[in-house]
Amino acid sequence: MKKMKRLLAALLALTLALALAACSNQAEEPSGSAATSDTPASQGGSETVYVVGIAQQSTHDALDAATQGFKDALIEAFGQDGVRFEEGNAAGEFTNCGTIVDGFLAAGVDLILANGTYPLQAAAQATDTIPVLGTSVTDYATALSIEDWTGTVGGNVSGTSDLAPLDQQADMIQELFPDVQNVGLLYCSAEPNSAYQVNTIQEYLEEMGYTCQQYAFSDANDLPTVAQTACDGSDIIYIPTDNTAANNTEVIANVVIPAGVPVVAGESGICSGCGVATLSIDYYDLGYATGEMAAQILTGEADIAQLPVQYAPEVTKMYNEANCQALNLTIPDGYEPIA
Repeated sequence: MKKMKRLLAALLALTLALALAACSNQAEEPSGSAATSDTPASQGGSETVYVVGIAQQSTHDALDAATQGFKDALIEAFGQDGVRFEEGNAAGEFTNCGTIVDGFLAAGVDLILANGTYPLQAAAQATDTIPVLGTSVTDYATALSIEDWTGTVGGNVSGTSDLAPLDQQADMIQELFPDVQNVGLLYCSAEPNSAYQVNTIQEYLEEMGYTCQQYAFSDANDLPTVAQTACDGSDIIYIPTDNTAANNTEVIANVVIPAGVPVVAGESGICSGCGVATLSIDYYDLGYATGEMAAQILTGEADIAQLPVQYAPEVTKMYNEANCQALNLTIPDGYEPIA
């Protein structure tokens, strides 16, 4: 009997010891998943993981290049594991931009890249606390209805502009086509930055003695008809950095090339599809510069409210060899072929 009591006591002691050890192990482990979470600006071990939302207006070469440059700059700054991207493509629809941005706000991202005018407008309307950087935006004052523009948006918005100097674009038109009279300005009326560009370059061209006529299309559906009307009334056509045009260069080319009317474009993506020449920026470099701004904001090195909008450091004269040959045009020295 005494042996049985001793055995029971030993078993009870062993059970109690195991229970205490289990409780001790549980107390040493963190509750929840905060230590390993990659939620916005969370601590993953000793490293901060930033979550950045990217809202891109549509898919075409220029915007794609800007997004890639932006991402590469942040990965260069924080490493592959130091930044995570949430991406949304609006397919050219403003309402989609709002939905994408609302998703970023719900996720509590650390910063938003607005790649295009529509995403910039949607993000600026949706938040005044999360930093918003635009890129591939021509004129911030026009896009955000800012009067007395000083070069800085202020608040939680800044970014980079894809505006190549319009006076130099007008000079290029005069260099290539000194003897023509009528210049058609083809653009999408739904894009305020496109209207800004054509209004500005029209002033320069008319000072040079050209006669200008604006041809505005509302969307891709009426683009072929408006493009044909522009061809009928123009010796050459100018198309600004217009996202709708960039998404429909084949449609434009199918009208202007058979009509024998050259197109001078505001950027290389449009020119590669339907143009003959452009004075263009490098959108990858523009996106990369925007990513460098983002890194400074995320680390606290820069205050977005005080960051002026930045512009591409270089512009390049380029030409579309195939379209020039189709229209029997000879481009002077100093132009680079579009790859």
